[in-house]
Amino acid sequence: MKQKLMFLAIAAIGFTSCNGGFKKGDAGLLYNIHTSKGGTHIKDGDFVSVNMIVKTDGDSVLSNTYDMGHPIIIMPMPKPQAKGDIYAGLEMLGEGDSATFKVPTDSIFKGGQQRPPNLKGKFLIFQVNINKVLVKGALTEQVFRGRVQDYLKTLTEGMKAQEPGKIKKYIADHNLKVTTTASGLNYVITTPGTGPTPAVGDTAVVNYTGRLPNGKIFETSVKEVAIKEKQPIEPGRPYAPIRIPVGQGKVIPGWDEGLQLMNKGSKITLVIPSAIAYKDQGVGPIGPYTPIIFEMEMVEIVKPNPNAPKPVEPQMQMQQAPSQSQPTQK
Repeated sequence: MKQKLMFLAIAAIGFTSCNGGFKKGDAGLLYNIHTSKGGTHIKDGDFVSVNMIVKTDGDSVLSNTYDMGHPIIIMPMPKPQAKGDIYAGLEMLGEGDSATFKVPTDSIFKGGQQRPPNLKGKFLIFQVNINKVLVKGALTEQVFRGRVQDYLKTLTEGMKAQEPGKIKKYIADHNLKVTTTASGLNYVITTPGTGPTPAVGDTAVVNYTGRLPNGKIFETSVKEVAIKEKQPIEPGRPYAPIRIPVGQGKVIPGWDEGLQLMNKGSKITLVIPSAIAYKDQGVGPIGPYTPIIFEMEMVEIVKPNPNAPKPVEPQMQMQQAPSQSQPTQK
């Protein structure tokens, strides 16, 4: 069975906490262990499932697995890359433990590693809760991976069972009068447009904002929305409508279907189940079996140019048949 959960880079995650109660570790690491179950501590090679909230010491959230609706999976647990890094902190913990780690940013971004331009302060702060640890120890690779797969299957089946409730809750909480299509797409036209809807082969020019079921934005093409929702502004990114070939499979099925419900100037809210989005794999902050919500505006519909040169079809090369005088192999 393929592993169903995404793997996220630990170095991109951080949390904050009060300054009291911290002890000093190696290389400037500060730690405060909130809960200790007394179990075996994590070692390199183990499987670890962990929830984290990521902040700078200025209280700016960088990442939050609780918002994403799924934990981070670390497999295998690596050895600490440097004294006092987050991996060294995690090795202080076992299953069921929780802690806050303050990792000096100077120790993270060194040796030519580029510091993110929006990262301020002296620390990345990791607030962690260890959900599950599967010890590698002396287990064979086959046995260990079997246990990992069993755990991941249980985890993803739980997420699958929760999906219908997440969809219903979002629709109810936002008082959406949705229409549900045969594919399971839920939609409501919030602003009517004018003219025809796009046909397959047209290009839709759209603005969009994508949200997780808890309402948190994970992507937007509108800078004003990003600022209002306190999203990090990506340097050099052109916040502008994007161009999508309609019905060409260039986007998730829920988008392809939703675009064909819109006309110029219309606005729509789509509540897209995972079956027509990212299914059991997820992507980025979107977990397995996670519905996603898009607020979209059709800025323009561009028809294909009938005078555009058509692509040249590759010609099949015909092989010359052997003459009757040539021997054939049995």
